[in-house]
Order: sequence, then C-alpha cells, then structure tokens
Amino acid sequence: KGWQEPAVKEALDLCLSCKACKHECPVSVDMASYKAEFLSHYYEQHRRPLAAHVFGFIDRWSRWASVAPGLANFFSQHEPFASAIKGAVGIAHERRLPAFAPRSFAKHFRREHGQGFGDATQGDVLLWPDTFNDNFHPQVAQAAAEVLRHAGWRVRVPRTHVCCGRPLYEFGLLDDARRYLLRTLDVLGDDLRAGVPIVVLEPACLSVFKEELPMMLPKHEQAKRLKQQSMLLGDFLLEHEPAQPFEPLARDALVHMHCHHKSVLGTNGENEWLKKLQLRVNEPDTGCCGMAGSFGFEAAKYDVSLRCAERALLPALRAAAPDELVIAGGYSCREQIAQSGGRQALHLAEVLRMAMP
Repeated sequence: KGWQEPAVKEALDLCLSCKACKHECPVSVDMASYKAEFLSHYYEQHRRPLAAHVFGFIDRWSRWASVAPGLANFFSQHEPFASAIKGAVGIAHERRLPAFAPRSFAKHFRREHGQGFGDATQGDVLLWPDTFNDNFHPQVAQAAAEVLRHAGWRVRVPRTHVCCGRPLYEFGLLDDARRYLLRTLDVLGDDLRAGVPIVVLEPACLSVFKEELPMMLPKHEQAKRLKQQSMLLGDFLLEHEPAQPFEPLARDALVHMHCHHKSVLGTNGENEWLKKLQLRVNEPDTGCCGMAGSFGFEAAKYDVSLRCAERALLPALRAAAPDELVIAGGYSCREQIAQSGGRQALHLAEVLRMAMP
C-alpha cells in the first residue's frame, strides 16, 4: 500500500535526484533510486502526466525532430505555438524551450567519417553521443572528437542510435529503462568484448552506467564491461597521456560541476585538467544548479529551481567578469546558466579544444 501513498509522492516530488544524499549520508541512502522505484509502482495505479512521456522519452522526440529541425524549431521557438506546447506539457512559461541543432552530431559524424576519425596511434575510442549533446549541443561532441583525435585516438561512435535512458528514471519508467540498457549492450556488443574504451560527455549518462546499470542487470557480463570501460573525457585523458600537448590558457574560469559528477563519479580528472591548462579557477559551493534534468522546466517547480540557483550559482555568474570562462559539464547545468544567468557555459571538451596548438 505504501507504494500508492500520494503523501509519499508529494514528498519525493521535490527530490532533485542529484544523488548528493548517497554521497554524504553515512549509510549511503540513495533517494534518487528510491524515487524511481516508488514512481514505477505508483503509476501502476495512477495515470502518468504528459510530462513523463515528453521528458522521459526525449531521445525519441529528438530523433524525430532531427529529421526536420527547422520545422520543430519553428513551433518551439515562436508564439503562440511555444506557449501552447509549454501549457500542454506543464512547462514554466518563463522557460525557453531548447532549440534543436540544424543537424545532429552522430548522423553527421557517421556520414562524414564512416569507420573513424583520426590516426589511431593510441587505438580506438568510442564517443558516446548522448541525446542532449547530440541533438542540442553538437558543438560539444564535435569538440570532444577533435580533442580525442589530437590526443592520438581514432574516434568512432556507435553504429546506430543509443540512449542510456537517464530521463526515464526520473518518472519511474523502469521497464523502458531496462529495454534501453539491453539495446545499448547489444549495439555496443563487439566493442565491449574487445575492451574499447567509451568516453561519455554527460555526467548524468555515465552515472547510469556506474550505478543504475549494475542494479538493473547485476549478472550481465556486458553490463560489467560497460561499467568498467566507460569514463568521462577528463578522466580518460588523465589515464591515457595525449600524443600531442595542450597549451596553457592562463585565464580566469568560473566552474560549476554537475551533481552526479560530484556525488557519483568524482571530479579529479576535470580538476587536474583545469590545473594543467593553468586556469585560475573559482568554484563556489553551488550545490545543484536547480535545473536537474527536467525538474527546473516544470511549472510547479520553477520557483524551487531558481532558489537553488540563487543560493550561489547565479550570484557567482553576476560577479564574474565578461571575459571569464564559465565551465559546466552537464547539459541541464549549461541550460540553467544560459536561461537564468545569461552566460554561455563551455564543456571541458570545448575548453580543451581552445588549448589545442
């Protein structure tokens, strides 16, 4: 009966799924996983809101939009269509709907580079094309491909569409999440067995491979390989010495780390590269940016989202000099910074590309 309690759902509704609780709690209570499990059971007896299907299956809508991104953007970026979409889904009217890129990174990469990009003096590496960097910020994935090539690797992407399913957990769509993971293991099958490293750009995606995947498929050998072989760009380049150097940038930089980066993955790799680039880092105790995936887009949670950002992140952005770099690894973090802070944040991949001779 407890799985159906509206009061429990109401209490969990404001959980950001940041996983800080698991990192900071002495007994590692994982409220994000509990929330996903609760919602899975709760919606067996209740109708899921439209937002669950829109945000949860954002990879599906993004793939369809990539066929005609101009048309999709016409409706999402212009009135009265944008307001109608936000009203139907329950998105705060203050939010701007993200625009789809003119072309997705993965489709362009497969068409232009076929079997790989680079000389492979160090070997092959698979670049994970997450939904958000693939369809909304392809410049991040492109920068990562160029950085990895510069470091001596032949870059490849999965042969067809894949998604870690992270948004599905936020709405308790666990059966679909399991199907997504099984499909991913099938698509990556040969590369996993061959031990090919997988570089992931979005911390929220990598945390799926490190935490949710072992819980969902605890005895699956390919799942164990994916957990072991996947890592963030900074950690990968720290573990494998680049074939060519990066030049110091010697600039001021305001840095905001993604919640899963801090609580699940560890920030050593990113911090070491910021030092190597001789950046003068200002990393305030920002906590969660408040966007937290789709959380900050929902109308009912918009005020909470802004209050999270106003605690430290937005004041730091207002105090930052116009020429100071703003660095954030998470897509939702960069979206919060752009929409609420008026600044364009860079991914580490873009910063490293700036440091290429």
